[in-house]
Amino acid sequence: MSDKLYTPVNKNAHEEVKNVLKYLSDITYEKIVTGQHVQTLAMEELETIKKHTGKEPALLGFELLSYSPNINYLDTDEECMTEVVENYGMLKRAWEWAQKKGLITFTWHWFSPTGGRSKSFFSANTDFDARRAVTEGTEEYKSLISDLDVMAGLLRPFCDKHIPILWRPFHESEGDWFWWGKHGPETVRELWRIMYERYTYHHRLDNLIWVWNSTKKECYPGDEMVDIISRDMYPEAHKHGSQKAEYEGMLGMTDTKKIVTIGEIGVLPDPEAVYDEKAGWASFMVWSKVFCLSEEFNSFEYLKKVYESERAVMLDSLPELY
Repeated sequence: MSDKLYTPVNKNAHEEVKNVLKYLSDITYEKIVTGQHVQTLAMEELETIKKHTGKEPALLGFELLSYSPNINYLDTDEECMTEVVENYGMLKRAWEWAQKKGLITFTWHWFSPTGGRSKSFFSANTDFDARRAVTEGTEEYKSLISDLDVMAGLLRPFCDKHIPILWRPFHESEGDWFWWGKHGPETVRELWRIMYERYTYHHRLDNLIWVWNSTKKECYPGDEMVDIISRDMYPEAHKHGSQKAEYEGMLGMTDTKKIVTIGEIGVLPDPEAVYDEKAGWASFMVWSKVFCLSEEFNSFEYLKKVYESERAVMLDSLPELY
């Protein structure tokens, strides 16, 4: 595949970023990287996979929701607080995974920079107006930048150690369920630009791999700010396959060839079908909790089958990329 696929959009990106992009580019149409999202310190999902397969995924996705600076502890509910408390210390687990040289992706359910109650990453729980947040000089803009800078401080140590991060902010921005997607594509594009420029030129976070996550072309911020395109999907339980139609739909996101990944999925893809049907997913990440810990969506027998596939990349078959 073209070397442009593994040329980072950040011209100052670390060599380790280039290594990851080249690897994902090289395996496309040949293999698929296994991934699993975790959101609690106990990482029950990883333990479940090890128990039933004897292996570990090549990629772990870590949740950063509890690191949001504006969690409203005075107006919340038990469900929200359980998620927040169980997520405390998640970055420690990311550091431990880095010691194993596994691939890392971060998901940030970002509690709105101001206002809101309970899980204020949901637009229904906050009056934070992202349209004003993309306008310099407003209080919303100042709050946005403040939150970005706090998170940049947490990402800095990974950068200093040259640990590449698949960074997937503003996920599912085609929908209105999160505050960043509520006000449409133009606002989404501006939010992305502000973060990209802040992190690339101001904070010099040269370890980030910029993963765009949406199914709507109108939300796409531009090839010059995106390394990888991805989408989330939740097919019918136990309906494993290549998800080729969804892959082909992503090819229309941009005329420029980009690495394509499954940001989130509820059912395990079939690595053999992905290969046979030439669906060019470079990686997938199964979502947490019920999608991995129970057999409601994936049987443990099928989990084992995927992790035994010669077309699947696990931690023990992942080359050292950093």
